[in-house]
Amino acid sequence: MKLLFVNSIISWFLKKRKHQLDLFLKYPIEVQNELLFKLLDTAKDTELGVSYKFSDMKTYEDFSKNVPLVTYETTAAYFEKTRKGTQNVFWPTPIKWFAKSSGTTNAKSKFIPVSNETIEDCHINVGKDMLSLFFHNNPSADLFSGKSLRLGGSSTIYEDNDTYFGDLSAIIIENMPFWADLSSAPKQKTALMCEWEAKMDAIVAETVHQDITSLAGVPSWMLVLLQKVLEVTGKENILEVWPNLQVYFHGGVNFTPYREQYKKLIPSDRFKYYETYNASEGFFAIQDQNNSDEMLLMLDYGIYYEFIPMDQYRGEDSTAIPLKDVELYKNYAIVITTNSGLWRYMIGDTVKFTNLSPYRIQITGRTQHFINVFGEELIVENTEKALQYACQKCGVEILDYTVAPVFMKERKSGAHEWLIEFKNNPKCHATFAEYLDTALQDLNSDYEAKRYKSMTLAFPKVHISRKNVFYDWLKSKEKLGGQHKIPRLSNNRKLLEELMDLNAH
Repeated sequence: MKLLFVNSIISWFLKKRKHQLDLFLKYPIEVQNELLFKLLDTAKDTELGVSYKFSDMKTYEDFSKNVPLVTYETTAAYFEKTRKGTQNVFWPTPIKWFAKSSGTTNAKSKFIPVSNETIEDCHINVGKDMLSLFFHNNPSADLFSGKSLRLGGSSTIYEDNDTYFGDLSAIIIENMPFWADLSSAPKQKTALMCEWEAKMDAIVAETVHQDITSLAGVPSWMLVLLQKVLEVTGKENILEVWPNLQVYFHGGVNFTPYREQYKKLIPSDRFKYYETYNASEGFFAIQDQNNSDEMLLMLDYGIYYEFIPMDQYRGEDSTAIPLKDVELYKNYAIVITTNSGLWRYMIGDTVKFTNLSPYRIQITGRTQHFINVFGEELIVENTEKALQYACQKCGVEILDYTVAPVFMKERKSGAHEWLIEFKNNPKCHATFAEYLDTALQDLNSDYEAKRYKSMTLAFPKVHISRKNVFYDWLKSKEKLGGQHKIPRLSNNRKLLEELMDLNAH
């Protein structure tokens, strides 16, 4: 009875936030413009603000003309300066937290600044908004009658020069409001365990006898956890363990390859899936409708957005456009300016807009995760859809994959080489590859043109991996858990060859 009362109070509070969301839904461009000049005014006396003359900027054109586009590599020196103790470099309030991320384009660790404003206005607010939108669409939901099972990454916090760095999930847990912590499982001590495999065992032991009503985490790792729950309990599906489970908030990787496996694990038409889009640099979008594959771009989290059309992408030499100028279904690289002092920062992700009123997006891939060795311009969105088609045709499910080019040699055509780990292998390997190739040609006209008579691109080489080869690779790189994931597409063969070597042993 007490839990039901708590549920009704909290859900009422969260629904109030929906009215605040209506402001940027109704006036998106005005909210974004106001935010940009608030950020410029706030940081005008920082080292960076003085250097770029933020105080003189009166228009978006002033901003875009005088502040260069940057990547982590070109702005890391500013971050390192603050990590060594110098404040007011790129943001006026003290930066004490840095989210450690290896990213997916570079093995070297990145340290992304996380201000108190970002923690409060972005990462804490998103928890409220995620729930607000879910309750708005599902008024009879009673998530707070039980607990949310959260699955974060490696969560050790390290201190260095009076600043702290660690996985973003650790930073959020350290700063989580009391009500969110009370309604979550496992306990903070378990959630912050750094040894991934031991943590998975501890989470299962702690939660199998609790009333879990929601899940939150990366699909690939949550799948491992749920399978372990069934292994430990001996149950047939997850609803036999947690009968009041209502929703899974997921993000970090494309959900499409995992959807069928989740339907088998959680066999209920009433169960909901809500996608979220976040990174170490901020939280960007949330699915705001039931049964949708679009996410609402969140415009009042202290993040100002710009976009680079991918057909004009030239890295830091590109020209970005503001939100008001984007078009439907074009592929864009995201540029952000934030209340952690990231200025015109290219995060490396690509999206397309599926709706302009309100602004809704789908993630299409990474600026560096595509294959264009032969002019085929293959992106992750293409490979995910093609795999889904081939899997449906062959009645199989995949767990992980990566693709790399086979370079042209003398008079031989090039090709794409795939390594795929299946949950259940296809009966006919060649038939699966044919479906995959056909789907790619239907989805991507550039790929189709290069495949014409195999003159440029030969039929794809598809290898079936042994069990757990991708898991073993991540473990060897100390990247188990959290946001760590296998790069899907590469323009070189380094990753594929490492995996193929591991696959042979």
